[in-house]
Amino acid sequence: MRKRILDLLRNSGGEPVSGEEISRQLEVSRTAIWKHIQTLKNEGYDFMVGDDFGGVWIFGYLLLVAPNRLFPQEILSRLQTKWLGHNICYRDSVDSSNNLAKALANEGCENGLVVVAEEQGAGKGRLSRGWISPYAKGIWFSVVLKPPFLPQEASKCTLLAAVAVVKAINKIAGVQAAIKWPNDILLLGRKLVGILTEMNAEFGHINYVVIGTGINTNATPDDYPEEVKHLAVSICDAATEPFTRVQLLCDILKNMEELYEAAVNEGFASVLAEWRKYSCTLGQDVKVIAPDMTYYGKAEDIDEEGLLIVRKEDGTLEKVVAGDVSIRPAAAKNGAYA
Repeated sequence: MRKRILDLLRNSGGEPVSGEEISRQLEVSRTAIWKHIQTLKNEGYDFMVGDDFGGVWIFGYLLLVAPNRLFPQEILSRLQTKWLGHNICYRDSVDSSNNLAKALANEGCENGLVVVAEEQGAGKGRLSRGWISPYAKGIWFSVVLKPPFLPQEASKCTLLAAVAVVKAINKIAGVQAAIKWPNDILLLGRKLVGILTEMNAEFGHINYVVIGTGINTNATPDDYPEEVKHLAVSICDAATEPFTRVQLLCDILKNMEELYEAAVNEGFASVLAEWRKYSCTLGQDVKVIAPDMTYYGKAEDIDEEGLLIVRKEDGTLEKVVAGDVSIRPAAAKNGAYA
């Protein structure tokens, strides 16, 4: 109901809309409208209510300011997907959006549920690392998908999500972010986005996949511990175009839906091709820290499973299944890898 009220006020052409007119269009009482308006005020929306409009006193509502929050009504009013994100679980604060998404998936939530939070107290990254998620300074969200493909395909959802995110960021903010294998997006050579995919499956069948994504949008160095300040970056550090967190999230979800449907219907070939276009790993000298060894080489490609193919210094090819991959920048000193 609150989304419908906001949509009506946003589409009023800057003119106030009376409570009577809102109740008539939405077929609820004026008292119910008033209660919803009070709730919206408590959430940070600012209205002009009953004032002298052009010399004529009109009892009406005029939306002045919407808060910088990822409220479901704000997302749904801009969302252009067919099904992804139509069910949103919003939290002001959560330990981990992935944890909550998995709990909801275990309870039987629908395909395409999105969990979004203003902050995470215990955000998770790959290899059990933490992810710092300051309040309202990023987009911290998880998507629940129930794909028909086999469990061994699930890891490619990370690549799919990376493409969806980097395309949206570059378009809306006018930047040149790139994907670092397997689950990071870099901007200005520093980490901008982390993606963590988790799966619940039985033999030959995926129950659900949860794709968690953390995007630094407007965090500052003061938001991070000293030891990682030099590693993190926000979109605002490089943006050449104004953007909002809500619109960016909606653009990402639209991209993700399109890529997911393509993968379900045609396989992951088109997703992998787009991933290659946005990669900052391929063609670079890399250091690979695998569970059983550390080696150096050049990242040549990804295979049809999304595994990184590295030509080692001895000329042999190695497929990276798990581990850390560091890139040596062209201007690196003393052979340092980032």
